[in-house]
Amino acid sequence: MTATLDYLVVLFNTTSGFNGANLGSDEKELVQLMWQVVDLANKKTGKLCEVLVRPDNLELTEEFKEATGLQEEAISAAEPLENVLNQFNQLVANEPNLGVGASFCLCTDGQLHIRQVLHPEASNKNVMLPECFHSFFDLRKEFKKCCPGAPDLKDLGVQVMANYLNIETDPASYRGAAFQVQTMVHIILKLISDPIHHRFSNPERVNHKFETGTCSKMEVVDDNTVIRARGLPWQSSDQDIGRFFRGLNIAKGGAALCLNAQGRRNGEALVRFVSEEHRDLALQRHKHHMGNRYIEVYKATGEDFLKIAGGTSNEVAQFLSKENQVIVRMRGLPFTATAEEVLAFLGPSCPVTGEKEGILFVKYPDGRPTGDAFVLFAREEVSQNALKKHKDILGKRYIELFKSTAAEVQQVLNRYTSAPLIPISPPIIPVLPQPFVPPPSVRDCVRLRGLPYIASIEDILEFLAEFTMDIRPHGIHMVLNQQGRPSGDAFIQMKSPEWAFLTAQKCHKRTMKDRYVEVFQCSAEDMNIVLMGGTLNRNGLSPPPCKLRRLSPPGYVFPTPTAVIPAEAAGLFQPQMLLNPRALQPPTAFYPAGTQLFVNYAAYYPSPSGSTNSLNYFASPAAAPTMAQPGAMVRMQSLAYNNTGVKDILNFFQGYQYASEDGLVHAHDQARTLLTHPKEWVCI
Repeated sequence: MTATLDYLVVLFNTTSGFNGANLGSDEKELVQLMWQVVDLANKKTGKLCEVLVRPDNLELTEEFKEATGLQEEAISAAEPLENVLNQFNQLVANEPNLGVGASFCLCTDGQLHIRQVLHPEASNKNVMLPECFHSFFDLRKEFKKCCPGAPDLKDLGVQVMANYLNIETDPASYRGAAFQVQTMVHIILKLISDPIHHRFSNPERVNHKFETGTCSKMEVVDDNTVIRARGLPWQSSDQDIGRFFRGLNIAKGGAALCLNAQGRRNGEALVRFVSEEHRDLALQRHKHHMGNRYIEVYKATGEDFLKIAGGTSNEVAQFLSKENQVIVRMRGLPFTATAEEVLAFLGPSCPVTGEKEGILFVKYPDGRPTGDAFVLFAREEVSQNALKKHKDILGKRYIELFKSTAAEVQQVLNRYTSAPLIPISPPIIPVLPQPFVPPPSVRDCVRLRGLPYIASIEDILEFLAEFTMDIRPHGIHMVLNQQGRPSGDAFIQMKSPEWAFLTAQKCHKRTMKDRYVEVFQCSAEDMNIVLMGGTLNRNGLSPPPCKLRRLSPPGYVFPTPTAVIPAEAAGLFQPQMLLNPRALQPPTAFYPAGTQLFVNYAAYYPSPSGSTNSLNYFASPAAAPTMAQPGAMVRMQSLAYNNTGVKDILNFFQGYQYASEDGLVHAHDQARTLLTHPKEWVCI
C-alpha cells in the first residue's frame, strides 16, 4: 500500500468531552466524524464530509456547544457508531475523485483520534472496525520529517504547523472540526508540492490483537515502556488487558498478571509496550473502566516486569513455543496424576494441542508434584469446553480450572523451582552470636502490641528510649501478616529478664505516632511461636499452623538429602526457623526441624542499614519429644456426633498424606480404641 498510495483521507474526531491534547482521556463517547479526501497524484481535494454519531449517554456542556456548533437534537437523531462506520466506508468508496482499485490511508493530527478514541470505544461497544482504521499517518510526524527544525512533537498542532509553513488560515470561514480538517488539507498540499515534495510512506500500525509469547530473564526491557495496572477483576486474562489497551501496541507477551503469595491473582498486571510513546498514551487511561471497575495505571520498571514475566526454564520455553494457544491452569490434581489421566479427564470434546506435549506439570525442585498443571488448547471455544469441567472429579479430588497466561506459567514455575527455602552455607556458623543463646523458659523478651503500621525499627528504638542500650544485637523482630504487611506487633530481645521486666513496666502504654503501645514481658519460646504463625493471648499459646508443604503420595520415594552442616552444629539453630525435607521427623507437633538447615527469608522483617538485624538463632530444646512413625497426629474436636464419617474426615485433610483408615480413632467406636493412638486423634 505504501508504494502505490494514491489518496489520503484527512480525518478528525470530536467527543462529547475533552478535545485537543486531552482527547479520549475522559472516556467520553464519539459524537462527530469529519473528513476530506486528498488526491496525492493530482494535488486535488474532495468535498468536506461530516457524519454525527449517537452516543449511549449524551451529555453536552454549553462550552462544547459553543465551540463545535453541535446541538443535542441533531446528535440524538444520528446513527450509532457501528452504522456510522459502515456509512463512512461507503462515502469514502463513492468519492468521485477516488478511482476504481485506488488505495487510500487515513491521516490524523497526532495519535489520539485513532488510538485513544476510535479503537477503545469500538472495543467497549464490541464493534468491529474496518481494516482502514488499523493503519494511518500521523501528520505531526510527517511534518517533523520534512521540517527537522520545527518544535517538538508534543508542542506541534495544526495551527503551529500552518504558521511554520506560512499558510494563511481564516477561522471565521470554518468552525470547529471543519477548520481543523481544512487546515490539515492545506498543510498536506504544501508538503507534497515543490520544493518539499514529501512522499507519504510507512504509516503507523495498530495491532489487531494481543500476541502471547515468552520473555527471558536475560532480556533487556526499557523502563520507559512498562506500566502497572491495578484493580483488575480476578478472572481477567491477558486478552482482557489487551482489550482494555486496544489501540496501543503491546509488545509480544507483554501482559503479565501478578500473583499473590498463595499463587492467586492479586488484581495487578505489568504491561510492556513497544515504545515510550505508547506507554505515555496508556498512562492517559488511568481510571478508565473495565466493565464496572476502574483501572489504575502507573509507571513501572523493566525490572518489575522481568520479575513477573521472565523465565529461564527450557521446559517452559518449549511448552510456550507454540504461539497463539489458549492456556488453562488445572489446580488440585492428585499427586499421582499422569498425562493420560488428564487427557481422559478433559475428554474428546477438549483436544489438547500436541496431546501429552501440551500438558506441563508443575513440580518442586526435588521432582515432587505440586498438584498444578497447565494445558494448551488451539482455539478459544475448545478452552471454554474445558472450563466447563471446573470442579469435576478426577480420582477422589475435584479439579479447579482457570484461564491462564504465559506470564502466569512463568510465575508459577519460578515460584516453585526457585524454592524460597534456601540452604544456609556452612561459613555462617563461625559468626553465630554464641553468648546470646537463651534457654526457652527465660522471660528475657518483650512484646510490643498496637504499633502503627508505618512504624519502623528506628521508631521502635526511639520508643524504647533509655532501654535501647539493653537490646541484644539482632534482637528486634517485626511480625508480618500473611500478606507480608506489618501486623502491629513486634518482639524485642533484652539482655536479661530484669531489663525485660523494667522495659515492660516503664514503656507500657507509651505513645508512638498518636497511638499508645502495649508492652508485655515474655519468653523467647513465646516469641518463636508467634513468629511461626501462632498466637499469644490471655488464654496461653496457640500453636502455629503446619508449615509443611503438601505431602506426597505414600509411594513417592524421596532422594537422600545431603547434610548442609554437621548434626552437632544443628543445635545452634532454633527449630522454628529451620525447615527440612519431610524424610526427617519433627521434634514437636507444631513445626518441623532437623539437621538439614533452611531459612525462610519471607518470615523476617529486613532491618535498615545501620540498625540491628532481625535474624537470630536459638538453641534447640534439649529434650523435645518426638513422634513415632509414621508421622505426627492432630486432634479434631467439636466433630458432629451423627453425620461425621471417615470420608468426611479424609476430605477435610485433602492434600495431605495420611495413614490408612485404621489411623482414624473415633471416640464412639469402641472397636478401634484398642489402637495405640489416643482417642479423637488423626494420624497424618
